Amino acid sequence: MGCLLALFGLFTPRIVLFLLWFSSNWFSGIFHGALIPILGFIFLPYTLLWYTVVINWFHGVWGFWQIIIMVIAILTDLSANGGSAKRGHRFYRG
Repeated sequence: MGCLLALFGLFTPRIVLFLLWFSSNWFSGIFHGALIPILGFIFLPYTLLWYTVVINWFHGVWGFWQIIIMVIAILTDLSANGGSAKRGHRFYRG
């Protein structure tokens, strides 16, 4: 089940984050409030998902591969957000 959820998280990170938030204690003890997870859910879902994976599976140890995948997650989130803004700007001819 864990491998299937991880694979599902590659394609739909917000759904996986939602399922983890309401059906498990995946986020307990990681954040001191709800603001950061909510902002991560909205703006940086891959980054939030990978951060929680490192905290839960790797016990918070940031090695070489954890950092590389975090950079990839940040770039993926930023490219998804930037691409939609670029498309919206291209069609605006005001």
